[in-house]
Amino acid sequence: MKYGAVLLVFLPAAAASLYLGGPAIFTFFAAAAALVYLAAAMGWATEVLATRAGPTVGGLLNATLGNAAEFIIALVGIRAGLAVVVKASLTGSILGNSLLVLGAAFLAGGLRYKAQKFNARAASMGATLMVVAVSALLMPSLLHLIGRAGEVSEHRLSLAISIVLVVAYVASIVFSLVTHRHVFPHRGEAEGPHGGPFRWSLVVLVLTTAGIVAAAEILVRVIEPVAHALGWGEVFIGVVVVAVAGNAAEHFAAVLVAWRNRMDLALTITQGSSMQIALLVAPLVVIISYVWPKPLDLIFTPLEVAAVAVSMLIVSLITADGESNWFEGLLLLALYAILAVTFFFAG
Repeated sequence: MKYGAVLLVFLPAAAASLYLGGPAIFTFFAAAAALVYLAAAMGWATEVLATRAGPTVGGLLNATLGNAAEFIIALVGIRAGLAVVVKASLTGSILGNSLLVLGAAFLAGGLRYKAQKFNARAASMGATLMVVAVSALLMPSLLHLIGRAGEVSEHRLSLAISIVLVVAYVASIVFSLVTHRHVFPHRGEAEGPHGGPFRWSLVVLVLTTAGIVAAAEILVRVIEPVAHALGWGEVFIGVVVVAVAGNAAEHFAAVLVAWRNRMDLALTITQGSSMQIALLVAPLVVIISYVWPKPLDLIFTPLEVAAVAVSMLIVSLITADGESNWFEGLLLLALYAILAVTFFFAG
């Protein structure tokens, strides 16, 4: 990982290009390159913490810090008037974690091990919670499609659902860490991987989180000129480009731990990140957006609604048996590629 530190030069380069008016495409890809190393460092630190605190706490910590990027991207986007991109990025984050990140983890681990097992009961609970959360997020969209509510009612419904989802998220934390702690894997080990010090891993997590947030903000600031230069639509940018960049930390961490046959942690990272997006990040963005003149609603396009529904169905089916292999990972990646191409041609 130390040789990858050279990628850190891209973060100041991206910042300098942004504030000096450099080419938007260079700024975008320089920030994306910086995310590669930052995500790798976060993956290492998360695994160190997980060996001490256990997969559930370690995965929750990784998801929380990794989703800081999505949260900042959303707030910056709303302030810039990019409501379509913001909502698409939230959709893309759910799709990215559920299909792209989990699929890559299954594939990576499956190439090294014939079959990998994980806690089926915990996975089932996570999948059920995601179905409930996504259903709640999609209700305003369905009401909008059938034309039964005006704009004011849609905003109020979005706000009410957001408050309920935040409460549900807090309840899920209490459930997994307190009242039903025995259901989820918590056991840690005495020593971190490669002798990594516990305190140093905390420092690395804080620093990489700050760097990821900075890189994410740079990406958002140049997203419109890059879109015009490359001919990409707003929804595609949000669902695929912004979401993939924002999920870089979770992606690397999940693949890394899956390669080391720690599937409970890999699944906790991917499911935990998806749940945080649906139950915490999206609702908080809606609530905070009332600070600005045009608050955000939860009205998504029909294609986004269909894509999220299909992804939740396939993930529930694949994780039901508590075992994964490389072919299941390939199927998840194939579905993500199909959806990404569809969004591209939809504009």
